[in-house]
Amino acid sequence: MIEIKHLRTLSVLRDTGSLTATANTLCLTQSALSHQLKDLEQRIGGQLFLRKTRPVKFTSEGEILLRLANDILPRLAKAEHELASLKEDINGRLHMAIECHSCFQWLMPALKEYQVHWPSVTLDFSSGFGFEPIPALAAGELDLVITSDIQQRNEIHYEPLFDFEMRLVVSPQSPLADKAVIEPEDLLEHTMLSYPVQKNRLDVVKHFLQPAGIEPKAWKQADNTLMLVQMVSAGLGVAALPNWAIHDFARQGLIVSKPLGKGLWRRLFAAVRASEQDRHYLKAFFATARQQCQTHLEGIKAA
Repeated sequence: MIEIKHLRTLSVLRDTGSLTATANTLCLTQSALSHQLKDLEQRIGGQLFLRKTRPVKFTSEGEILLRLANDILPRLAKAEHELASLKEDINGRLHMAIECHSCFQWLMPALKEYQVHWPSVTLDFSSGFGFEPIPALAAGELDLVITSDIQQRNEIHYEPLFDFEMRLVVSPQSPLADKAVIEPEDLLEHTMLSYPVQKNRLDVVKHFLQPAGIEPKAWKQADNTLMLVQMVSAGLGVAALPNWAIHDFARQGLIVSKPLGKGLWRRLFAAVRASEQDRHYLKAFFATARQQCQTHLEGIKAA
């Protein structure tokens, strides 16, 4: 009996206060507007408003329908917006940078699973170590950055993925293998092995060595986790790696892992532009990444 167009008409009539302004706003002729209102009055069996009043004065029947319009129209507009956003999201873009070499271990399976459900989202990624990815994200050059570093910016939202522990990885023959806990000064006479990243961007430097004013004897770099583990196993140095990245190697006896101090726990985030954090395809990526990590990574905690 009551249609959406009726509620919209009454809402505009209340806001404008006159039939002429209402007709202009709705792009209707005066005759069409009058016909619509009379048709509605016949349907409800009562008058909607008092004629020849300015601004328009609504009857009890009209007030009931206005309250209905106040409830229904905003919800309808919200649903229409969500549906439009969903259509847009189906063909979204997800260009990401990864500030975490070992993250490829879980990221590739997560992306494969994600593409099953979001095949039309364009995916691309690169290492986030050759440039500053967060400014690139803010500028729209990237859409997502995997990082454990928060740079406070109003336009950036950091979505928590999971918590992990950085562990010191040493050879089973290393004297450090017998220590229960590694302190910063224990590394003074050791060679630190790391990914090809600036030292000041490494968690072990920023949150363990630097606060204690400790600099290891030397630094060497390797391109990937497997190479780092092999070098550590051969006694060429020690390395700080995420607990989940080294679990299988430690179980095989290739290396020994030790806690750094009282435990160097870090949180991994997916950084996106704050204006886009509610996009459906981004929320789906967050959920897929969490699910894949909780299922397949050892030693992590829910953020």
